[in-house]
Amino acid sequence: MPAPTPTVWTIKALLAWTTDFLKSKNIDGAKLEAEILLAHVLDCKRVDLFVRFDEQPADAERAKFRELIHRRVAGWPTAYLIGSRDFYLLSFEVEPAVLIPRSDTETLVGEAFKILKPLPAPAVLDLGTGSGCIAISLAHQKKDSRVTAVDVSPDALGVAKRNATKHGVADRVTFLQGDLFGPVAPGSTFDVVVSNPPYIAQSEFAELSAEVRDHEPRLALDGGPDGLAFYRRIAAGVGPFLKPNGSLLLEIGWKQEDAVRGFLADRPELELGPTIKDLNKNPRVITAKKK
Repeated sequence: MPAPTPTVWTIKALLAWTTDFLKSKNIDGAKLEAEILLAHVLDCKRVDLFVRFDEQPADAERAKFRELIHRRVAGWPTAYLIGSRDFYLLSFEVEPAVLIPRSDTETLVGEAFKILKPLPAPAVLDLGTGSGCIAISLAHQKKDSRVTAVDVSPDALGVAKRNATKHGVADRVTFLQGDLFGPVAPGSTFDVVVSNPPYIAQSEFAELSAEVRDHEPRLALDGGPDGLAFYRRIAAGVGPFLKPNGSLLLEIGWKQEDAVRGFLADRPELELGPTIKDLNKNPRVITAKKK
């Protein structure tokens, strides 16, 4: 009986085997994940894999790919494994010190940019900047804007500063370490204040997927006992930092619309605006203006 023909581990064969393996481990988007991880190992674009199907990666490259696949199955998010995540036309460095940017947050950036576009040299404040994805995307899109980005985590600010330099906006983005409005100079006012604050209720952590609960920073997720702690504080404190007719935009969880609108409606200095839905038709961004 002839010996079985050994598998030739071409790029095509690696992708096919890995896709099936990830599917067997209930990894969503298994084919895409396999492609992203292999492209990272081979230092190429995903699209390049398909014209290199017959190439055989070196043993060291296969070993590195195998290690990443094992870590992915163990729960590590792909973005942390490759060190980046695409968001609103740009690629952002990410590491476990920062929340991985979500496509839902692009709704917030898009709405803020609509407001900023006609304004001359607008000032923007981003509260809880994390990787800097919101602040840097706005600075990149609105070339004459000046953005102040605040985060309580020095490690997150380190990532955000590197992203600002990478995308050529470091001269127009000022990073401040502190809690919400705490490090912002008294008397500073802004045309737009944006925030995607922590909004997971402490009672909901057990329901989160393991890759979020066990790997993403709790500091960027924990919204207090009911998930609304930061919305209360932002609503109460934002007034002095908004210019007349200045805009506030807050990303929310899909169940939080009524509560957050209530906090803003209670502020006499604010005029409540519409709630913007994301691409999945969920309420995602609540808006208000300074009277």
